[in-house]
Amino acid sequence: MPFGYNGRILRVNLTNQTFEVEEPDEIFYRTYFGGRNFIAYYLLNELKPSIDPLEPDNKLIFATGVLTGAPTGGTGRNSVGAKSPLTGLYGEAEAGGFFGSELKKAGFDALIIEGKAVKPVYLWIKDGQVEFKDATHLWGKKVACADKQIKAELNDKLIRTALIGPGGEKLVRFACILNDIVHAYGRTGMGAVMGSKNLKGVAVRGRGKVEYANRQKLAAIAKWLIDNVDSYCGWAKFAGTPGSLLGHNAAGGLPTRNYSSGYFEKAEEISGEKMHATILVGRDTCFACPVRCKQVVEVKEPYQVDRIYGGPEYETLAAFGSLCGVSDLKAIAKANELCNANSLDTISAGAAVAFAMDCFE
Repeated sequence: MPFGYNGRILRVNLTNQTFEVEEPDEIFYRTYFGGRNFIAYYLLNELKPSIDPLEPDNKLIFATGVLTGAPTGGTGRNSVGAKSPLTGLYGEAEAGGFFGSELKKAGFDALIIEGKAVKPVYLWIKDGQVEFKDATHLWGKKVACADKQIKAELNDKLIRTALIGPGGEKLVRFACILNDIVHAYGRTGMGAVMGSKNLKGVAVRGRGKVEYANRQKLAAIAKWLIDNVDSYCGWAKFAGTPGSLLGHNAAGGLPTRNYSSGYFEKAEEISGEKMHATILVGRDTCFACPVRCKQVVEVKEPYQVDRIYGGPEYETLAAFGSLCGVSDLKAIAKANELCNANSLDTISAGAAVAFAMDCFE
């Protein structure tokens, strides 16, 4: 078994509710490494040519990387892939958070989902065991509500989830998947693929440990990151990705009014600095990461924005802000909440609105 991995890949068939565990050899791991490489390998080798991305024959693949779950900062990343219903081509999305590390701790390096369930289900993976759970009562629920109900019925608050909301269920072609409510696998319509399979989501809990070649060196790297995070990532600790918005604007690279310009005259009103001074109420983070660059915002009026859905990152500020000619930071935060609640990719949603506005004009 290669270091950093379990040597086990879980393959699930929703049509007949069966699963099997595959154990690739070390050469496979050394050749394809993980993450999107695993996804590309399985899609290229196993998908039938010319299938519709929303057919049961499409495969939805969650895959961890070499460092996913390693006990040091920056290792929370993991990928989801399938044939894209948005492009008809290879589709892959990546997110941080805790879901990928939890999948590894549960004993699996990747999860391959095939077929289509007769009625809505969710997968429950715990310490190497797999169950198919009825999700009829969750279908139609928004992401945070479904997350809360799953944790309550499984009686474990430490469960990590990857879920879709109504956008994925209705097969919106830019629907995304949200892990732990705020971490979006946001591109290429992976949420629509999940919805086409009648799969509400995946719940994971693991208590296992992954073996590493040199844990002492990993611990030293982790300590160095903690000691030096202010020097190297001070900007990210202060403002996160929104901290780059004004720089993009100054350079003429901030998407504005459906890409007709790279400069937005009201950029300061939607900047990370403005968010920090007004609606920011906290910061969130990913597995083992000391930076805490994720935004948490809350708005009381003129409309409510629930902090459970986090807050807009740079891409969302640009998509619903400058790209649409909008300088109302609270409105952008509300758009971010609505997209996360319904599992819609904020970048594609904002671009669609900007295009519609341009067409109208």
